[in-house]
Amino acid sequence: MPQQHLDRLSAVDASFLHQEGPTSHMHVGALTVFEGPPPDMADFLDGIRGRLHLVPRYRHKLAHPPLESGRPVWVDDPNFNLEYHVRHTALPGPGGESELLRLVGRIFSQSLDRSRPLWELWMVEGLQGGRCALISKSHHSLIDGIAGVDLATVMFDTTPTPKPQAHSGQAWQAHAEPSGIELLAAGLRGAVRAGLEVAGRAVDAASHPDRALAELREAAEGLGEVVWAGLNPAPETPLNVEIGPHRRFVGVPNRLDDFKVVKNAFGGTVNDVVLAVVTGALRRFLTSRGVRTEGLELRALVPVSTRTDSQRDTLGNQIVAMRGPLPVYIEDPIQRLQVVSRAMDGLKESKMAVGAEVLASVESFAPPTVLAQASRINFSTRLFNLIVTNVPGPQFPLYVLGREMEQVFPIAFLPRDHAMAIAIMSYHGQMNFGLLADYDAMPDLDAFAAWIQESLLDLVDLAREAGGSPEPKGDGTARPRAGAGV
Repeated sequence: MPQQHLDRLSAVDASFLHQEGPTSHMHVGALTVFEGPPPDMADFLDGIRGRLHLVPRYRHKLAHPPLESGRPVWVDDPNFNLEYHVRHTALPGPGGESELLRLVGRIFSQSLDRSRPLWELWMVEGLQGGRCALISKSHHSLIDGIAGVDLATVMFDTTPTPKPQAHSGQAWQAHAEPSGIELLAAGLRGAVRAGLEVAGRAVDAASHPDRALAELREAAEGLGEVVWAGLNPAPETPLNVEIGPHRRFVGVPNRLDDFKVVKNAFGGTVNDVVLAVVTGALRRFLTSRGVRTEGLELRALVPVSTRTDSQRDTLGNQIVAMRGPLPVYIEDPIQRLQVVSRAMDGLKESKMAVGAEVLASVESFAPPTVLAQASRINFSTRLFNLIVTNVPGPQFPLYVLGREMEQVFPIAFLPRDHAMAIAIMSYHGQMNFGLLADYDAMPDLDAFAAWIQESLLDLVDLAREAGGSPEPKGDGTARPRAGAGV
């Protein structure tokens, strides 16, 4: 994996550092629940220690060139201590859902120490039913959602029998702390590489002028669409208020088949159904807060992965941000889905993603002060009301030391003045939502979780009435309810 000492952060990765503040933590992660009691902590640590060579970035920390002369770089942490990053805790009795979710909220209320590698992993015991949980937390500058799924397949096993670990035969040796001159040189090498990429594209353009002209026209159209979107600000809502550092978290379990039933009955994609379900919940939320929804359309920041097959096993962010409409003014669930589906089709056919990539490439040459200002603009409440990110996960079970992962609830982040973020992840037949919210601005987060499931149930019932699919039988499983189900 191309994760080396003195790698320079990309412009997108660095923007997450610039955006972070005392109340806006830029870490992401997940709550995962496993069958069986927790493994022995020494065995768990040994299992991770034996795989760290597969993810070198987990031993890297940030280093900054002198006088902010360039973007930060990743360097070996000579004082790396696995026991600092992997933590062991237990829930107070009775060890139920509320105790677990409260722990998640408290862990995500604390910023990561930037003087160390930017991740933590919490082993949690004391869950009801004799189960255990893992709470992962990594800075967004280190990892994005798609890369996180790839890392899960590295850190976890795909069979109950742990896979043997291949070691190089030598213990890891950290590079020495780089000097200021070395940091400057690393930044210069990164800038030169970026320049060579641009030069390579220029040579290719000279060799294929017709194709280059078409790409230039497409990029210009994309930039125009991005600018136009920025000139139409997102509406003011109770979700866009000043937030504090403290967090609430609720997990909402669902069945992936329910989303497929709706998709098959009414068209569109599974992601369209997800956005329509979120829109229905937001409509209920706004009504409960006394907000009139007539003519009101919210805007979601929907990250779209640009990661290619050749980049699957790399860290860092390969994403662009699309701004999808959430038509809360529509009362009818089917019509709401159809409007969302048409709007998302329009975004996919538009050049907005191309424009966003052009802006990201321009930011690659920006000095840190300009990049910091650009990151603040990118997360402005003028552009979107909340983050809604949907990550495809593995459709097969994962294991840790023979214990099957039963559930996973992804956790996004809250930019400044955004009181809630919604992350969704499919895993082994599930389609689970993770709701992260500001503690004071969203005391009704549990109610919002229930509205997510009510909104989905409305669509599922209508799909079955339309002959989409019969109700699943034979497993005796009740429809999941809001909460992590622990």
